[in-house]
Amino acid sequence: MTTTTSSASGAPAEEGPKASNMRSLSRAMQVFAELQRAERPQRLSDLARNCGMSLPTTLRILRVLQDFGMVSQTDKSYRIGPAVLPAARSFLENDPLVVAARPILQQVASQTGLTASLYTRLGFERILVARVDGEAPLRYDLPLGKRLPLTLGAAGKILLASASDDELEQVVAAAVIAGQDPELTAGELRSRLPEPDAEYAYSADERATGVLSVAVAVPNRTGRRPSESISLTSPVEAASEATLKAGVPELRRAASRLSELLEGSVY
Repeated sequence: MTTTTSSASGAPAEEGPKASNMRSLSRAMQVFAELQRAERPQRLSDLARNCGMSLPTTLRILRVLQDFGMVSQTDKSYRIGPAVLPAARSFLENDPLVVAARPILQQVASQTGLTASLYTRLGFERILVARVDGEAPLRYDLPLGKRLPLTLGAAGKILLASASDDELEQVVAAAVIAGQDPELTAGELRSRLPEPDAEYAYSADERATGVLSVAVAVPNRTGRRPSESISLTSPVEAASEATLKAGVPELRRAASRLSELLEGSVY
């Protein structure tokens, strides 16, 4: 006969190690995500402070991540390691969202002459997962996989259009902690957002100076709120606000087509 001892809280003792393991995994992912956001290698003390962890705990996590090639160390600084490349390649080659989006973005970019991009929401951030450049080069480098705030840029704002006040508070807190939008308040964010039933969001000079963008959400046919958006972007000298907004119908058709292709898929 197998017996189960209980902790002081009444929960089975076996749950203690499991909960501890999950907490350790969560902390490791937190450190890993912080390195992804960083524009340059990070020192141990900076990582520990930004993640709210002690130096010994952060160091133990970094050593484990190093063992798996997820983190590399140079002198006293840490950065993302080479093991992320096979994972990124597998995602780009096999993810149904990315595979379905590529020809759609190509068509949008070809018809509008503007850069077409697809973003997916990850927690309180958005990530660029696919892009086709337009005729005019952008003023800045925006690589695939870049973590970006939801609070700045049309592609993020359209995903927050119908968010509750509680969710906006969480989004603002995350953006402030990550240093992505350090002076932001929930009231200011609400004033930036389009109306909940708006067809698109527009931005100018928000994330990068001299850059215009318009975005629509990709409909979610399961009834949940959209977690992807498609945008058109251009440097200000190559297009106007009217030019970008004229591309909204094409964007909406592209978003609807992508939603149809994803319906019934594993995604």
